Amino acid sequence: MATTKPDAGTLDVQDAPDPTAGRIVLYTLTESDVQRLANDRLNAAPGLAYGNVPHAGDIVPLIVVRPWQGRLVNGQAVLDGNDRLWITSAAEGDQPGQWHYPPRV
Repeated sequence: MATTKPDAGTLDVQDAPDPTAGRIVLYTLTESDVQRLANDRLNAAPGLAYGNVPHAGDIVPLIVVRPWQGRLVNGQAVLDGNDRLWITSAAEGDQPGQWHYPPRV
């Protein structure tokens, strides 16, 4: 019986380690995240919060600060600018508002 081997760029969920504090994962921005950033940048003092405009669906690094049961995480999303976005209780997955491990290379 033939079996198929997973693509080398994917991480089998069964082999994936539990997220731990300090681990960098990837997070997909939601429309709500983008609106929060736009409001924060608009209300910040001049020069304190700026960067390239993010869009819903953009994938950004997320530094896990606190993992929760059920593979939920809190963390800091790293943006292409001098500001950041606090993410809470993000679930694992590939949809907006979720995190996933970077592909293996």
